[in-house]
Amino acid sequence: MSTITANLQAVKSRITTAAQAAGRSTGDVALLAVSKTFSADCVRTCAAAGQRAFGENYVQEALDKISALQTLDLVWHFIGPIQSNKTRPIAENFHWVHSIDRERVAQRLNDARSPSLPPLNVCMQVNVSGEASKSGVAPEEATALAQAIAALPRLKLRGLMTIPEPTPDSMLRRQRFALLRELQLKLIALGHPLDTLSMGMSDDLEDAIAEGATLVRVGSAIFGMRSKA
Repeated sequence: MSTITANLQAVKSRITTAAQAAGRSTGDVALLAVSKTFSADCVRTCAAAGQRAFGENYVQEALDKISALQTLDLVWHFIGPIQSNKTRPIAENFHWVHSIDRERVAQRLNDARSPSLPPLNVCMQVNVSGEASKSGVAPEEATALAQAIAALPRLKLRGLMTIPEPTPDSMLRRQRFALLRELQLKLIALGHPLDTLSMGMSDDLEDAIAEGATLVRVGSAIFGMRSKA
């Protein structure tokens, strides 16, 4: 058994344990394997072990992998910051985008998505910790952005994503994740049928699952430490 395969099984076991501890079904929590900076061969190994959804941050690197692995039935998620000049290749090649935080980017993705493809599944990125250096719409501005995205025919607003500040304080982490869950409930009450909470990574997935995560984004715990950011 490869290290990646063993790591994948260990992460799935953590998800199962965390879901059970929260009184949730394991099937309520999906795993996104974050493969940024790792090779197509690493993705292939992970896919052979049963993983289908992969997350990427860098457009050209991702496009190379998507092309190399096009014979596999994989689902590609773009989870990094979106530069305006990269919206077309993202819209043309990914199934999901997690990091929409402004209307202009949403409009460009919509305009670039081919009518021959299904609508692009998208999440709004919300800055729950208020860090000036972090991407994401402010929670108080999320309702207006949700309305703008929902009006775009080539996008399908599925949920919310967040990356809280790194902290060893489990209670603070849970507060940040709870804020995203509460915002999801608010938007659902306003008529947005959101089914996705993309939150939790290698170091904090248990806290995220306890607060309602439906998708956790795990890279290093599966592939190992990255040689670059």
